[in-house]
Amino acid sequence: MDLKSRIREIEGFPKKGVSFKDITTLLKDGKVFKYLIDRLSDQLRDLNIDIIAAPEARGFLIGTAVAYNLGIGFVPIRKPGKLPADTISCEYELEYGTDLLEIHKDAITPGQRVAVLDDLLATGGTVLASAKLIEELGGEVATINFIIELDYLNGRDVLEDYEVNSLIHYYDE
Repeated sequence: MDLKSRIREIEGFPKKGVSFKDITTLLKDGKVFKYLIDRLSDQLRDLNIDIIAAPEARGFLIGTAVAYNLGIGFVPIRKPGKLPADTISCEYELEYGTDLLEIHKDAITPGQRVAVLDDLLATGGTVLASAKLIEELGGEVATINFIIELDYLNGRDVLEDYEVNSLIHYYDE
């Protein structure tokens, strides 16, 4: 099944010059969504993953489904003030400024093998911050997996210490 042909591209969203890759078109078709989750799950099945972690919001959509498919738990990584218990945080760079991500202090047990899932790899900042949070709690980032990778933004470069897998690649803007 050609997943790339199922992604809607919206020019000029969220700002001029950006070609937004909309995965809602993958999610709304049950057969396509099942195929997507099965493909992502197959990438993880033999890696002895203990738990899946994903940053909000689109990472939740695929991370929870893959965790369910594999019969393992799921950990949300969120923007500040969204998690109810004690958290740790990590600041990361944006195009203009910085942002924060948080994870519950008890979300990861030391030694757990964690797969990080997200919808899209652009510059890599969000997922790198997610990986640092997991490692600060003693977890091992076994792999980082995406639906889409925008190769022309070189996000993989900032994730050079990790195994990175993407199902769909966009090599140019």
